[in-house]
Amino acid sequence: MKPAADTGPANGDAVLSARNIVMSYGGVHALKGVNFDIHRGKVTTLFGENGAGKSTLMKILSGVVTPTSGDIVLDGNLVSFSSSSDARDRGISIIHQELSLAPNLSVRDNIFMGRELRTRTGLDFAEESRQARALMADLEEDIDPMTLVEDLRLGQQQIVEIARALSVDSRILIMDEPTSALSATEVEVLFKVIRDLTSRGVSIVYISHHLEEALQITDYAVVLRDGAITATAEARDIDLEWIVRNMVGENFDLGSPPTGHAFGEVALSIEDVSVVDASGSGYSVVDHLSLDVRAGEIVCIYGLMGAGRTELLEAVAGRVPMAGGRALLEGEDVSGLSIAQRISRGLVLVPEDRQRDGLVQTMTVGRNLSLASIEAFAKGLFLSRSRERELVEDSIRKVTVKTAGGNAMIGSLSGGNQQKVVIGKMLTTNPKVILLDEPSRGIDVGAKAEVFRLLSERAAQGLAVVFSTSEVNECLSIAHRIVVMRRGRISAEFGANATKEQIMAASGEAVVA
Repeated sequence: MKPAADTGPANGDAVLSARNIVMSYGGVHALKGVNFDIHRGKVTTLFGENGAGKSTLMKILSGVVTPTSGDIVLDGNLVSFSSSSDARDRGISIIHQELSLAPNLSVRDNIFMGRELRTRTGLDFAEESRQARALMADLEEDIDPMTLVEDLRLGQQQIVEIARALSVDSRILIMDEPTSALSATEVEVLFKVIRDLTSRGVSIVYISHHLEEALQITDYAVVLRDGAITATAEARDIDLEWIVRNMVGENFDLGSPPTGHAFGEVALSIEDVSVVDASGSGYSVVDHLSLDVRAGEIVCIYGLMGAGRTELLEAVAGRVPMAGGRALLEGEDVSGLSIAQRISRGLVLVPEDRQRDGLVQTMTVGRNLSLASIEAFAKGLFLSRSRERELVEDSIRKVTVKTAGGNAMIGSLSGGNQQKVVIGKMLTTNPKVILLDEPSRGIDVGAKAEVFRLLSERAAQGLAVVFSTSEVNECLSIAHRIVVMRRGRISAEFGANATKEQIMAASGEAVVA
């Protein structure tokens, strides 16, 4: 029998307790009388859908914002934080979900930005470099401290973000989606670091949409829904079903591949494509790869980080050059076309990093949705605002974006709804083939199910869907065909009835019994 919801008083081992926290923005209550405990030397995992209030609560506990009402008790003493620096001085650090790095600075400079080490004569760059190398060694990453952050892949940038937080001698470390861009190997290393920290008495608050992964490291589970705590329990008393039920109010699955429609002709042909590593090493990250995808088919490309999934999709979409081979859209060679020309032909990409590559943060929801299809409402040198408004309203309805309207700023949306906007933007172009790189990164189980439902519906209407993922369950839930990449090549191909063990083995990933 699973434990009942418990929102009672703190346990005696709580190093920090939030009491009756209310956070209001205008007339909207983001948090509604939340009671939350952080346990000394333990991992307290906060589960919840996008928009549940998780990030708002963490911003309060780390001093980024001040609650409308409520108390924070640290080591038995009532405290208030005037800023994130104030919270950090009291031993509370946070790793943000959306990276806060300066891309034009080195790894070293990002780690110590705002906390530079000094000697009597100036900055101590040598000691900063030494400590940066030590942090990279702890995280088992071979990254030169002098490398510019913009030259790192997304997963490595996330490692730098983690290293920056670890460089502070924290008593409480808040990790908001720390593994969203990490490989399975990097996740395991991070978990070893977390276990080492907790063994030394550091308290961890862990937030993740990777529910099964989070269960591996959790000591205490707390579920937040619509700004209120719905359940708390020790990890030994819960399972995945308990988490999902308390998050969304029902049992959930991602769905199944759409059936009842026949595949059409080949929509996308990838012929002998190679892509060379951008660092100039000459190494082929995609190595003579060929793949056909038919209209109405959903193909999942699975592989570990570094397998070449992202590079393949970006090369087909025109974002990175091919070193060899070609891509054909309904028989037409589009390899020499620009990104815009490929979009107009019907080949679109939803990129992995929605913040950097998929959205314009200074624009509204509506303007982001309409960016890729301006031609549809252009009148000579002018734009038809009424046509644009119709397109935006139709897109918001079809992709079920939860927003106050098209004029709302994109930054006001949750991660899941931002991802829907990126997908909706590309679907407004009426594509023939849609490529999606890690479409569920950083979104909750409910938003993930909605995204996959949308893709299934469009596939049933004849859209060819190709998506990459590092989550096996996503492949098994929605794909008609599963293609496994390893070291730039296809190592195996499976139908929808493949097993998790078969897919992981083909990728070179160890299968833990």
